[in-house]
Amino acid sequence: MLTVENLTKRFGANAAVDNASFSIDRPAMIGVIGRSGAGKSTLLRMINRLTDATTGRILFEGTDVTTLRGKDRRAWQASCAMIFQQFNLVPRMDVVSNVLHGTLGKRSTLTTVFNLFPKSDIHQAIDILDRLGMADHAPKRAEALSGGQQQRVAIARALMQDPRIILADEPIASLDPMNAQTVMEALRRIHEEDGRTVLANLHTLDTARRYCDRVIGMRDGRIVFDGTPEQLTTGVARDIYGAGDDFSEAATSTEIREPALVPPKVVLPEFA
Repeated sequence: MLTVENLTKRFGANAAVDNASFSIDRPAMIGVIGRSGAGKSTLLRMINRLTDATTGRILFEGTDVTTLRGKDRRAWQASCAMIFQQFNLVPRMDVVSNVLHGTLGKRSTLTTVFNLFPKSDIHQAIDILDRLGMADHAPKRAEALSGGQQQRVAIARALMQDPRIILADEPIASLDPMNAQTVMEALRRIHEEDGRTVLANLHTLDTARRYCDRVIGMRDGRIVFDGTPEQLTTGVARDIYGAGDDFSEAATSTEIREPALVPPKVVLPEFA
């Protein structure tokens, strides 16, 4: 599906991402971990083409994404949806209209400016919100929602794009543990039920182990680990984060339960 080859992004003399390579050959939920400044966000932004690579290639089903321009680039960004830490919703706009903005790449500017969306799109938006447990909030302003609710609206907006890949840049970094769990369960369910690839930047090891099939570790712009959650031992984590023997996983935990080194396979509950 997706191959990243020797991808590098330089800002002056500094390499934010340095010769990164990995492949995804089937739909998966993948966590990218590393300390702040490791290059995680820059990597996702290059994949989505929000930031241009300095060198290297991004191949999706044989197409070099780094060469796309104009409408082809916009089409790629529609099929490779981004979810951000700060939600990027329109605060004074109602929830369903925020979700409908996921169709911006398919509708005319006039349609979106005046909120003239087809009934089929409105029904689809409400169905997606219902799937995420948010249908009852459809008429509310986005600013009236909690952080976790706003992030689920942002996920719904991404799903309106009908993407092949979802890129989530620190989707739970600003959320409390309960809302963080709800959002991660939503992303996991989307992967499992829809067969979509989810590539998420995460800042806690327990979250990566619990929800992801595969974990990529970055340090100083380089990929230094690529393996299963079971292979992500405390020793490996110390290397990824450049930490000493005093490194404590518990200090970075956002789980509402006691963290385990390798948690058992989880059966996700239905959304309330």
